[in-house]
Amino acid sequence: KDGHRVPVFIRVSPLRDSNGHIVGAVESFRDNSSEAALLQKVEDLQKIALLDPLTGLANRRYIDMTLSSRLDEMKRYDWPCAVLFIDIDNFKVINDAYGHSIGDKILKMVARTLASNLRSFDMLGRYGGEEFIAIITNVDAEQLYIFANRLRVLVEQSSLSTGVGRVGATISIGATLA
Repeated sequence: KDGHRVPVFIRVSPLRDSNGHIVGAVESFRDNSSEAALLQKVEDLQKIALLDPLTGLANRRYIDMTLSSRLDEMKRYDWPCAVLFIDIDNFKVINDAYGHSIGDKILKMVARTLASNLRSFDMLGRYGGEEFIAIITNVDAEQLYIFANRLRVLVEQSSLSTGVGRVGATISIGATLA
């Protein structure tokens, strides 16, 4: 319709003669665009419910759900997991000195730096304000320390170019093994 693709459901039914041989087929079409729109709306609502709108990371609800799942896996299968509590240092000073727009960009920069350096099976979320939580699986205490310190250094080495020069941030990380 009007140059737009309309989702359709196609059903093909064979026509058979008295001997059971296929002699033709009937195709029936049904517009299922309303169903496709409903599925898209459900997907959009899931994103709203589970993702932080500024950073695109998991939100607090999604973090809580994932942490619960990881703790269940730990109990059931004895798979180790850990939690990193990450806080941007002096974030109020950044907001006060440069404004909330730069503060939001710093949040996004830290989120990207952290997310880009996690393993695919680990999870990072924004817990609130300038706080992040990473759920790390399959690590021991030494590996966790090395991992957390590497994230800290990578954020410290990151910065944004703004109209007033380069702006960076540092983070503090607390960690625990479950």
